[in-house]
Amino acid sequence: MDSKQPHPWLRSRLAFGGAPIGNLYESVDEDTVALALSCAWQRGIRHFDTAPYYGYGLSESRLGATLSELPRDSYSLSTKVGRLIETDAQQTRHADGFIVDGHRARFDYSRDGVLRSVEASLRRLRTDYVDVLLLHDIGALTHGARHAEALKQALDEALPAMEALRSQGVCRAIGLGVNEEAVCLDVMPKFSLDAIMLAGRYTLFEQQHSTSVMAQAQLRNVAILAAGPYNSGLLGAKEGPGRFYNYAPADDAVLQRAQRFYDALARTHTDVGAAALQFPLAHPAVASVVCGLRSVAEVEAASERMQAKIPAGAWRHLREAGLLQEGTPTP
Repeated sequence: MDSKQPHPWLRSRLAFGGAPIGNLYESVDEDTVALALSCAWQRGIRHFDTAPYYGYGLSESRLGATLSELPRDSYSLSTKVGRLIETDAQQTRHADGFIVDGHRARFDYSRDGVLRSVEASLRRLRTDYVDVLLLHDIGALTHGARHAEALKQALDEALPAMEALRSQGVCRAIGLGVNEEAVCLDVMPKFSLDAIMLAGRYTLFEQQHSTSVMAQAQLRNVAILAAGPYNSGLLGAKEGPGRFYNYAPADDAVLQRAQRFYDALARTHTDVGAAALQFPLAHPAVASVVCGLRSVAEVEAASERMQAKIPAGAWRHLREAGLLQEGTPTP
């Protein structure tokens, strides 16, 4: 699975996305998580992505419990900074989507916040370094009126602190973990990045909101980790479009467009999920596709989809239907 992987800090082209095992939208028991991670290993997945935010430390702790039993140099690991996890006995509303009580997350892009976050992550992950450290969720869509202030602190404090951690060997690569193009274009000319995890923007369903960042990443040798390949499950099911897009219920226009992918790919009996998973990897800037996984069934499906043979006619039908941006590379 990693034969084409040029980055020493990234061990496989298919990565295990750890948000679901942080109880995203539904609780997952410990045995289910352990079996899913074991299955991922058996299937050749060697990169695991997580964040303190995912279950307020739960995802990191669960990954650490399993991965610490394996040789540390046999897999790669990414986590994120930008939020600190705090105890909050009153927190039972699950407003962030994680079914975890008694904790909350708050943004902190200060130097001290970065160092505290990494220290806690390493403890939960049971390791003394991570391969990739990403600055999580900067951007106007997340911060609104506070965007300029948050971006300035990220550039003045968070990213220099991450650069220092890289020089100390606490991480091997640094970058951003975001779901919007504009902030990537803001940061890349100002700070040397190794990677950008871009969620939901360079996918089979949409490329129009990532054209510039993909070109700049290729120009600057920044590896794109393409996350959210199913766009919140929109193109994840075999039978037809899912109900969600961009972490919210999909509107009629989105569902109608999604149905066109199913109709076009049905002509070659192609699994839409397989096309969605393989599509990003055809772009020369993309180093890995990060798929959120929570169970053995999901791991097996993702692994099989990565190996599925997709007829050349499938991509041709998508182009003829106007569903792929002009000039977009396909597998």
